[in-house]
Amino acid sequence: MSSQHIPTLSTSDHNTALMYANGGGSHFHFLNHLATVKVPSDSARSMSVVEFLAPKGFGPPLHVHRDEDELFVIVEGDLAFVAGDERFEFGAGAVAYLPRSQPHTFQVLSDTARLINVTASNTVIPQFDKMVTDLGLPTESHAMPDPSPIDPGVVAEVCAQYGIDIVGPPPAPLTGHSTN
Repeated sequence: MSSQHIPTLSTSDHNTALMYANGGGSHFHFLNHLATVKVPSDSARSMSVVEFLAPKGFGPPLHVHRDEDELFVIVEGDLAFVAGDERFEFGAGAVAYLPRSQPHTFQVLSDTARLINVTASNTVIPQFDKMVTDLGLPTESHAMPDPSPIDPGVVAEVCAQYGIDIVGPPPAPLTGHSTN
C-alpha cells in the first residue's frame, strides 16, 4: 500500500476514514494564505480540520465563535495567540485550545507558519471549514497566493453566516520582531 495515496472523498463519505499524505486535501487561497481542508464537516462528523500555511504578520481579526471550540497545533513556525486578555507566544509543537464565546486571534511571528486547526461542537455541525471554502478560491497549488486586498466587510458578513462574529481588528503589523 502506498503511503502517498490521497483519497478524494465527498462529504457524504462520513463512514470512511480520511487519511492524507503530506499535501493532501482540498486547497484554497484564503485571505492571503493557503488553507487545506483535511476533514470537511457534515451531519455525521463532530469536527472539521483545516491546515494553514500563513506568512509573517498574518492574523485574523479578533473574533468569537458562537458554537465551535477551536484547537490549534503549530506544526512549523512561531505564533502569538490572544485569548481574552492574555497573550502567549509559542513555537512548533505547541497546542492552543480556544473555547467558544471567548474573543481570540493569533498572529504569525516567524517568516511562515504551518498550523492545524480543529473545530468541534457538541451542539451544532461545525461550519468553520465551510467559511474557509466560501471565502477562499480553490487551487491546485500548495503555495501561498500573492497578497491581494481583503474586504473586511465581506469577511465579517461571511463569518457571521457561519457563527463567527468579528469583534475587533486584526493584530497590528509586526515591527522589529525577531524569532530565535
